[in-house]
Parts: sequence; structure tokens; C-alpha cells
Amino acid sequence: MPFYIARQAPKLWRKICTETTIEISLVAENRRLLLAGIVFQYIHGLAAHGIHYLHRPGPTLQDAGFFLLPELGQDRAYVSETSFTFIFASFVLWTIHPFVFQNKKIYTVLIWCRVLAYLVACQILRIFTFYSTHLPGPNYHCHEGSKLARLPHPKSAVELLVINFSRGVNYGCGDLIFSSHMIFTIVFVRTFHKYGTNRCIKQLAWLLAVVQSFLIVASHKHYTVDVVVAWYTVNLVTFFIDKKLPDLPERPTGLTSLPLLPQSRDWDSKNKEEHQILLTGVTVETADNHESSRVGERGGKENLKKQRKLAQKGVQLGTECEPGCGCSYLRSSITRSYLMLFVCSRHFGLVPSKSKHGEKSVKILGALLAVLKHK
Repeated sequence: MPFYIARQAPKLWRKICTETTIEISLVAENRRLLLAGIVFQYIHGLAAHGIHYLHRPGPTLQDAGFFLLPELGQDRAYVSETSFTFIFASFVLWTIHPFVFQNKKIYTVLIWCRVLAYLVACQILRIFTFYSTHLPGPNYHCHEGSKLARLPHPKSAVELLVINFSRGVNYGCGDLIFSSHMIFTIVFVRTFHKYGTNRCIKQLAWLLAVVQSFLIVASHKHYTVDVVVAWYTVNLVTFFIDKKLPDLPERPTGLTSLPLLPQSRDWDSKNKEEHQILLTGVTVETADNHESSRVGERGGKENLKKQRKLAQKGVQLGTECEPGCGCSYLRSSITRSYLMLFVCSRHFGLVPSKSKHGEKSVKILGALLAVLKHK
């Protein structure tokens, strides 16, 4: 096992280097879209931070989800965040799998460009929604009497512009309709459902999204309306974006990594054909020489007749030929083997007469017989 890993290590490194080169070129082409999407994540965080200054704690609104689902409580509130972290990390790992695995269907950069487009459109709607109506936060730290329910007025612009993302995610108040956790969850699951390959994992992903919805309500991080609105809004937004934007180019399943150095296609095909002949002794027809072999089918039959007559005259073992024909040289096992291999392959139609290798073989055989007769 260690020896096998040591042998595969250079191949894995070559895959990573090749994929990195491809993705860097895609980053250069789509740098504006990526930069705009990343910058808007900061703008969205800034908007959620700003609504916290306007939040006014109050009594929790009557909610059907709070009535039907058991409350997790403050001690088990981490369950919801753990589930969301697992979904987030799993999606990130899936998007970078082309760097390691042989089967590649997606480009990492293009997938994230599409994901950022989904997120930006949904977050714009979310900002307008939670700034339109301010609801009292149902979370425990948003209740009356909590120190985190209200934020003191910023003393400077720096304090307003600097965002603590971890604190904003866990202890934010006021940014309710609709749930940001569900935006990311549904976008990730929909993207994987469209571009993923494993059907069972797709079904598991949708199940995790439903479980995440219940956990958010059970932990009192959002009202049920926040989750319900997220479900139909995000799906509608992603549906219309997919209609407007062109579909992402898919890589063929099982595509092998490209060579690091550019090579000629003719040279590659020639090497493959020669390698196949060395392994099997049979030529492999490509699309070009297959067509030429059909055109010269009649000429191939005439050449085969000539080859058979030639084999009957002097190539067969144990026959007597004309004086000075050079048949004594056919006693050599190497020469005799090559000639018999060629004549038999021609006799059974294994070497096309009008193909590239068939013409070369005819010339080689003629030259060899001429040398033998001269001797």
C-alpha cells in the first residue's frame, strides 16, 4: 500500500497542477463577477449589522412552528449551526473535487460564479424585506433584558463598517425575513442537484435541507414564516436566473487530466496507433483512414490476390523456388516470422490495404523481397 501511494503521488500532483492552471485562467476571465459577488457578501453583512442597531426587543410573536416543534433550548442551540456548517463544508468540498478526482463534470470557478449570482439576487430581496418591517427577534439573546438585544450607537464610522461575521451570524437580531441560513442551504442543494452525479446523495441533500428548516425553527433563530418564505423565494429566483443565464459548460464524464505541455494532435494519434500495433499487431482504424479504406476496397482485393500469389510462390515454408530467388535467407527465423505474420494478416484482412500502415507494409515487404532476390 505505501508503494502504491508513492507511485500515485506524482499523478495526483500533476492533476492538481493541471486543474489549477485551468481554474486560474477561468478566474482571470470571470474576475469581475467573482469580485462583485464577494463584495456583495460584505454589503449583505453590513446591512444585517445595521438592522441590529434598529432592533427593538419585544414579546415573541405567536408562531405555529414554535407550537408544534419541541424547543431545543440554549444548551442545544449549537445543533442547528452544526448542521448548517456540515452542509456548507460538504458543498465547498464538492466544488473542489475536480482537483483530485478523475471524473470531472464541473469547473470550480464557473460553479461559484453561478452560486454567487443566486446569493446576490436573493440577498438583495432579503435586505429590502427585513428593512421594510422590523420584527422582534425570537432568539434568546434578542429578548428584553439581554445585553445583546440592542447595540449601542456607533461612535465612529469605523465601528459601523467593521463587521464581526461570526458574532453577526450567532448573535444578530432583526434580520429575520427571510432566513439567510436557508438561502445558502437551498442554493447549495439546488446547485448540487443540477450538476452533481450521485442520485442518492442528491436525495440526502434535500433531506438535510428539510431537517435544517426544522432545526432553525426549533432553535428559535427564526420564525416559521422566515423559513417558508425562503423556500419558495430562493427556488423561484434560481429558476429565473437559470432561464436568463446560459447553462454552464459540462465536462465529459471520465475526462482525464490534460498534459502540462501542449502537444500536436497528429503526433498524439500517431503515437497511440503505433503503440496499439506494438501491443496487438493489428492496426486500429481511425475515422479518416476508415473512410479511405472504404473508397479503396476494390484495390484492396486486387492487392490481396497478389499477396496470396506471392505467398504461394516462395514465402511458404518447405516449398522450392526459382534459383537465385533468395529463399535461403528465409531460413532466418526472424525474417521468416515477420514475413509470415504480414502475409497472414493480409490474408485475413487484418491490415487494410489503403490505410496508412497498409501502404507502408506493402513498401517494406517489396523492399525486403528485392534485397533477398538480389542476394
